Amino acid sequence: MIRNLVQSSLIVLFIGLAGPTAMASDAKEAAALRAARSWLSLVDAGNYEASWRSAARYFKSAVTQEQWRQAMTGVRQPLGRVLSRDLKGKTYATSLPGAPDGQYVVIQFNTSFQKKRAAVETITPMLEADGRWSVAGYFIK
Repeated sequence: MIRNLVQSSLIVLFIGLAGPTAMASDAKEAAALRAARSWLSLVDAGNYEASWRSAARYFKSAVTQEQWRQAMTGVRQPLGRVLSRDLKGKTYATSLPGAPDGQYVVIQFNTSFQKKRAAVETITPMLEADGRWSVAGYFIK
């Protein structure tokens, strides 16, 4: 009986420990998703300069505003307008290849564009020092 009580207590303890972490991660993912959707609305509207200005400092240190505008004009603009964008998945991470340790959420969307019916957009917001989620990476495949 004592063994069962100890096992039950451990299960409750583990659930209790996992609960707040999972909730914190969920809240971070939700905030990052809101930031990603807001940022994508700028890109969808062709407002590449504003999307660069609102991106993470890390993003802006890797690409100039002019390089970003040229990349989006050459890659995104030819795809046409977005017909649909459905969340494929999101994952919270504290370490990503080639990036400094921090708090990130890797978000993927199944996206259909006017001239490319099936694409996967990967957008990665990161938590900035000011507590704001800002986009640090964006890819279309």
